[in-house]
Amino acid sequence: MKTLYDSELKELARKLRKTSAKAEIKLWINVKGKQLMGYDFHRQKPIDSYIVDFFCNKLKLAVELDGSTHGFEKVFERDKRKEQGLKELGIAVLRYKDNDVINNIEGVLEDIKSCIRKIENKHTP
Repeated sequence: MKTLYDSELKELARKLRKTSAKAEIKLWINVKGKQLMGYDFHRQKPIDSYIVDFFCNKLKLAVELDGSTHGFEKVFERDKRKEQGLKELGIAVLRYKDNDVINNIEGVLEDIKSCIRKIENKHTP
């Protein structure tokens, strides 16, 4: 599936990759280069009018990380709209708090693997 996106987001995505939070870097170290069950994940990927933290095109799976700013109502509402928009595009969304990634990376990776297995099982005839 070719991922369509607003072309203006491409430069913003590049900037976001250069200014990644500690949790994003820690998760990226563990999913880049097809390390996670052989699936190719991309970081700060533009999709439609959004940028997702991590995305696997083959699985149609987005992984979002929530930092300290995600306690604010305005940010929460924006994230809910983003998640709904992605779901309408047929993309599953997993969401983790930065602290969970930093303090329990193995648990986060196991949860992502569990989701991948569910997606694989859906597509197995």
